[in-house]
Amino acid sequence: MCPLHKSLYDLKQASHSWFRKFSSAIQNIGFLQSKADYSMFTYKHGHSFTIILLYVDDMILTGNDDAAIRDLKHFPDNCFKIKDLGPLKYFLGVEIARSKSGISFCQRKYTLDILEDAGLLGAKPEKIHMEANLALMPTGSDPLKDPTSYRRLIGRLIYLTITRPEITYAVNTLSQFMHEPQKHHFAIACRLLHYLKGAPGQGLLFPSNGPLHLTTYCDADWA
Repeated sequence: MCPLHKSLYDLKQASHSWFRKFSSAIQNIGFLQSKADYSMFTYKHGHSFTIILLYVDDMILTGNDDAAIRDLKHFPDNCFKIKDLGPLKYFLGVEIARSKSGISFCQRKYTLDILEDAGLLGAKPEKIHMEANLALMPTGSDPLKDPTSYRRLIGRLIYLTITRPEITYAVNTLSQFMHEPQKHHFAIACRLLHYLKGAPGQGLLFPSNGPLHLTTYCDADWA
């Protein structure tokens, strides 16, 4: 057994060692680590505001000060030899596109991958992802022979709600039967996939001329 002076690439300890080293270095120049998301670091100086989002060895730099972002690029490049991939277009399955109208986020490729794995690329689209007033019960049909496939599908759909908030209720309902999914649960999940087939590239648009305020609506009384 030989002790290592540093973690080797692909070791399970490597990502932890890298994150510890990067977070220590970036905090030494004034960045603060977020308490809500430990992979996000922020720096504020006057009206300048810069954000770093780190996922293993992939990094997003953004902010409201172009000069500060350019200066920030030099720091990690000198310390870790990073590669600048230019404006953000794709990150962890999320596609980003810019236009005069604003910035749009979608998961088209991710959605098509889900449909392909389920064998539903050629399926007929549905206009509604779940019937109104549908009350799913834990029992009512035969258990699935392979519950792992159902759990994997629901897990992928949970990640899809990042840019498809309209399916959040349906996915939340289906996720309540992960412990022992049955055939009628899987049938509802397949209907949701048929709905996604209708518009796999649908996502969120942040308009360039809109107010920077988030408005949400909740039907708390089921009216």
